[in-house]
Amino acid sequence: MAGMEKEGQGITLLGLGPGDPGSLTRDAWHFLMEIDVLYLRTMHHPVVADLPKHLELFSFDDIYQSHERFEDVYEAIIDRVLTLGKSPEGVAYAVPGHPFVAETTCPEIYRRAKEKSIPVRVIDGLSFLEPTFSALGLDPFPNLVCVDALEIASAQTPQFPPSSPALIAQIYSRMVASDVKLSLMNVYPDEHPVKLIHGAGTYEVKVEELSLFEIDHSEHLGLLSSLFVPPLSAYSSFESFQEIIARLRSPDGCPWDRDFFFLDALDRQDMTDLQEELGDLFLQILLHAQIANEDGDFNIHHVIEGIGRKLVRRHPHVFAEASVDDVTGVIRKWEQIKAEERYENGDEGKKGLLDGVPKALPALSQAEEIIERTGRVGFDELLKKGDPEQLGNMIAAFDQVEDGERDKLLEEILLGAAALAYQSGLDAESALREALAKFRMRFSLMESFALEMGDELVGMSDERKEELWRKAGENMGDD
Repeated sequence: MAGMEKEGQGITLLGLGPGDPGSLTRDAWHFLMEIDVLYLRTMHHPVVADLPKHLELFSFDDIYQSHERFEDVYEAIIDRVLTLGKSPEGVAYAVPGHPFVAETTCPEIYRRAKEKSIPVRVIDGLSFLEPTFSALGLDPFPNLVCVDALEIASAQTPQFPPSSPALIAQIYSRMVASDVKLSLMNVYPDEHPVKLIHGAGTYEVKVEELSLFEIDHSEHLGLLSSLFVPPLSAYSSFESFQEIIARLRSPDGCPWDRDFFFLDALDRQDMTDLQEELGDLFLQILLHAQIANEDGDFNIHHVIEGIGRKLVRRHPHVFAEASVDDVTGVIRKWEQIKAEERYENGDEGKKGLLDGVPKALPALSQAEEIIERTGRVGFDELLKKGDPEQLGNMIAAFDQVEDGERDKLLEEILLGAAALAYQSGLDAESALREALAKFRMRFSLMESFALEMGDELVGMSDERKEELWRKAGENMGDD
């Protein structure tokens, strides 16, 4: 109990339990025996018939009839209880279950009463949760999610991770069950096995096992109905995927993933821009997943589950008992597992080591990835092209070859430059992008200097252009 004010003063919030009179607490029964008047949020609760006979009972059921929205109903009840609480006699207000579990009025009454210095006493009651867990044979720890049905019904998708089991309370009608079902089916398969629990905490408790699409056809839906939704899988939520990545990056995670850096590493100095770009990328992922969901193909949780399972499988040294000595060992194990996956998939188009390198990547990025992958199996033919002496000889010979052979030589020079960058631990793509960004900035400065002098680059002498180019470089600190 909290507050411990004398009976008849201020506000007493009392929990009537889930429905079985035997579930009333001793504190609640003693209090009910000592008072004469009790206000009930609703008379429609099984325990009401077994309350002490001397009590004069008042309910707020009439307010439910005079308002269309639950928000207005609750606001009217709250105002009425607060008004009664300020009277010399005070008020005892009783609700089903526990005053602070799936109960809208009591927390707000408590908050406002404290603001108005009205004494508040709370007499705890057994909530619907404990008998629901008993009916299901379920321990809610460590990660059960409890959700209100009206919150789910008003959303397009459920606002909880599907990797956690969920208990959805107050499925009190077929209409609510139908709206809840439609929201859940944007994430869960139509046939996902669920359980409806009716009358938990009463002698008439009933558990129905059925598929998700069937829940609004139940004949037992009522004020004491809840829905238990088992998880999709351990890898199906953003939170579980985030944990996988954090585990891989942790000190006892994967040495390969700890060494990973972004392709855009040189541009990451502006973290605000990086944050915005990642947001744009995330938008595209969610947008395409939503379109696929609307077409009935897959949803974002299938995407997350797929990548989560793949990462866990390919890192047995982190998530299982396998052991590796270093990054090289990790890479070898990774390629071994990928080869097994390609064989199991039986997809002839995706059995090669390089088939997973997206052709849409910039050419320099493709070169780096191909060098990386072929190196994992000990094939360094492309890497050898980065020999500085050989590369210098090819550049020197460029003017000497015939026109028809220059394109082939240029290919070798570009491959050699990419290989040289890889050998040096540099990112050729980012380096080129950085060089281009600097060139653009310097050229823009050159243009602005020309405009300041009322001149234009078109028709300007080469000597003058060189002078402005040097000036632009000096302003940037390049010369």
